[in-house]
Amino acid sequence: MSILEAIIIAIVEGLTEFLPVSSTGHMIIAQSMLGIESTEFVKAFTVNIQFGAILSVIVLYWKRFFQTLDFYWKLLIAFLPAGVIGFLASDYIDALLENVFVVALMLVLGGFLMLFVDKWFNKPEENQEMNWKRALKIGFFQCIAMIPGVSRSMATIVGGMTTKLSRKNAAEFSFFLAVPTMAAASGYKLVKLVTEPAGLNLLSENLTTLLIGNVAAFIVAMAAIKFFIDFLTKYGFKAFGYYRIVVGVLILILLTMGVDLNVL
Repeated sequence: MSILEAIIIAIVEGLTEFLPVSSTGHMIIAQSMLGIESTEFVKAFTVNIQFGAILSVIVLYWKRFFQTLDFYWKLLIAFLPAGVIGFLASDYIDALLENVFVVALMLVLGGFLMLFVDKWFNKPEENQEMNWKRALKIGFFQCIAMIPGVSRSMATIVGGMTTKLSRKNAAEFSFFLAVPTMAAASGYKLVKLVTEPAGLNLLSENLTTLLIGNVAAFIVAMAAIKFFIDFLTKYGFKAFGYYRIVVGVLILILLTMGVDLNVL
């Protein structure tokens, strides 16, 4: 992976991580189109540049992270379902990540869901306090996002709205939940890489690429979060739904025509 390719992948990550369009799916598609071979470092890179995206949330919402212990307790409750399932099904999830067809199909199905989210679930109640029941339900919704193309952001925001949170509050809790979730995934992938034969050497040889990728993801994610909150509050999810459907259908057409996008 060249520095330029790393920056492109990082920009895709930063743009899409907090939007309901599936960052993992878009990175898989970008890798396929760029013809990047799926080496152990590339697999680790696409997960570990999430550190940059995590940092953007902490910087933008730093005051919210200096709250009572109850704030972290709710995050832990919401994190646990995906944490447990992700650990137990790690190999199966990695296999799914290499399937562009699954990504495209989930983009389309999720896109159709986005068209109706506002009609079905945008009924916020007056009490917007995050309690453990809301946190746990959002946590179970997050598990759905282990299927590439679903979108962790979409799953957790929709999960929050089903508990009658407003779009804005559901989106912000989704951002907060991304911090422990993505930190755990990135940390696990990093440990797994360095404990493999020659893994530490592979990491040290590509450390500059990884650092540049994280910086790019951080900068782009900062802008994407600000845009998303404003857009979501004003216009809802429909535009993201149409986008997902168009991208997913286009990929399915290319696959049907025999274009090999499964180069990973």
